[in-house]
Amino acid sequence: MRNSRLTYLSLIVITIILGLLSRHIAGIPLFIGDVLWATMIYFGFRFLFITRSIKFSIIASLLFCYAIEFSQLYQAPWINSIRHTVIGGLILGEVFLWGDMLSYTVGVGIGVLVDRLLFSRHV
Repeated sequence: MRNSRLTYLSLIVITIILGLLSRHIAGIPLFIGDVLWATMIYFGFRFLFITRSIKFSIIASLLFCYAIEFSQLYQAPWINSIRHTVIGGLILGEVFLWGDMLSYTVGVGIGVLVDRLLFSRHV
């Protein structure tokens, strides 16, 4: 289990680096960052809940990502001030977009694919 946690932690760090790079390299569509963010969230749930099923991590990741996206419909000054910071913007986003839901679904799917390739588990 320790090796699995280290693998997930490594995947989280790699995904964060790729996500940050995707925001700073010209020509990479913005939705790639959203896909990578959701992939990182999936790996985070696998890291935290290593003994739970992959199905649990899929559902939890999607619910988390969708909840963050829907929270963007709430536009109070206090949360907008958090969103306008670098970290707040990366975590909470700023504008609700239906297309982000698709990006999150694809991102979690990529996480599951990587998970299955590395650990040969079934969903």
